[in-house]
Order: sequence, then C-alpha cells, then structure tokens
Amino acid sequence: METKSLRISTSFRLPADVLSALKEQAKQANRSLNNYVECILINALGNSAAKPNEETLAAIEEARHGHTKAVDVSCYDAFVNSIFGNEED
Repeated sequence: METKSLRISTSFRLPADVLSALKEQAKQANRSLNNYVECILINALGNSAAKPNEETLAAIEEARHGHTKAVDVSCYDAFVNSIFGNEED
C-alpha cells in the first residue's frame, strides 16, 4: 500500500517579514519551516489534500456498520494472529 505523496520542490516569493514570522513560529512549534508551511497549507485547503484513499474509506465504512472482526488482546501472539489471520495456534 502506497502511503507517501509525491513531493515536488517549488519556491515562493514572500515578504521578508512574513518569512521571518513563519520561521519563528516553526521554531516555536519545533518543526522545520517546510513542514510548518505544508501543515498551514493543508489546513487552509480544508484537508482536501489529505483525504483518505479508497481502501481506508471502505474500512471506515465497515467499522461504522459493525463489520469488523474481534481482535484478541490477551497476549502479543494472539493479537498479531487475530490481525493477520495466522491461525497456527
């Protein structure tokens, strides 16, 4: 399953004071400038750029309608087997 988005390098012209403010806010948020600006832009788009793929949407619908199988959390091996369907035990 492919989860990475294609990243394209680009550049923008920004007023010096805007860039300075972005850098300061990114630093305060302990983020890179690129990551901080990317998050701002994604939020401005209403997360339309970060919508779940079809497989995830289908899984969400299954879960909402109770079409999920039980997950055994009694121990690690049982947990893994119940997720991946390894019925060796």
